[in-house]
Amino acid sequence: MFHVTERLLLRPFWPEDWDQVLAGVGEKAIACNLARVPWPYTEDDARWWTSQPQDPRLPAFAVIESRSGALIGAAGLGRKTGSVEVELGYWLARSHWGRGLATEAGRGVIEVARMLGIRRVVAGHFADNPASGRVLRKLGFGGPQAARRYSLARGCEVQSLEYVLELGEPAQPVMQAA
Repeated sequence: MFHVTERLLLRPFWPEDWDQVLAGVGEKAIACNLARVPWPYTEDDARWWTSQPQDPRLPAFAVIESRSGALIGAAGLGRKTGSVEVELGYWLARSHWGRGLATEAGRGVIEVARMLGIRRVVAGHFADNPASGRVLRKLGFGGPQAARRYSLARGCEVQSLEYVLELGEPAQPVMQAA
């Protein structure tokens, strides 16, 4: 599945993306903001991630900057650990922070979620990463609710804030009168 926003192309990951994923996530400041990413993040980790099969009902997208064609991050949907809830997740390489691209990528993923008929999305961030909270609030997520979540990179549970976005009823096709 592909999706286009004003400045981004959201597309599936390809195995040959591993080096760009490693460059983006291979920084401790990024890995420690993600629940399921180990630190150190290795070439094997990046190769594994980019070769995973895609679930068309819960797509994970490579975030490509349209202007440069560079892979600058990831955004997608998945199951929240230990839950059936659909969760939004994302990361951007540090050199692309502060330009509204995480919000734009998140908005694109939410548009896809609506098209897929998903009615509720959850998301969260570690309490020491308030920038992600700003992104989630810009996307319309409500909350937050205090929680704790395990961080693989940190090797422990960390204070987190959890949010919810109600998408409502899936869009119904308009029927034309004959």
